[in-house]
Amino acid sequence: MYPSAGMNAAAAAAVAAARHPGPPQPGQPFKFTVAESCDRIKEEFNFLQAQYHSLKLDCEKLASEKIEIQRHYVMYYEMSYGLNVEMHKQTEIAKRLNAIIAQIIPFLSQEHQQQVATAVERAKQVTMTELNAIIGVSFQALFTFLMYSF
Repeated sequence: MYPSAGMNAAAAAAVAAARHPGPPQPGQPFKFTVAESCDRIKEEFNFLQAQYHSLKLDCEKLASEKIEIQRHYVMYYEMSYGLNVEMHKQTEIAKRLNAIIAQIIPFLSQEHQQQVATAVERAKQVTMTELNAIIGVSFQALFTFLMYSF
């Protein structure tokens, strides 16, 4: 295994040449030295480390954007739920007011009964233009609130 002390000089030169080959010959593939291989590995490691750092920053940015989007989603969900509850509340109020009006109408004079019935019918026939105007004002207020709250 190990070269013995009695080895001749030619054999020692052959062993040294096998361990440290000279420059590559035209027909032989290029072989790197240990130092060159270490340098290449170091360069690749630095490149991969920079790429990892860049991807890590991108991942952190995406995670913070995800949290922000989730926060907005929760806020919109809560607003939607609140609007739905408010709509049901207003519907119930309208039903109760209609029942109260129906109970009170018989006690009014004939002239007032006709006026109240006409007013109630007019109130029940809300046009899309009126509704859009009401909704538009509500959304304008909501939009203004959202724009200045962030």
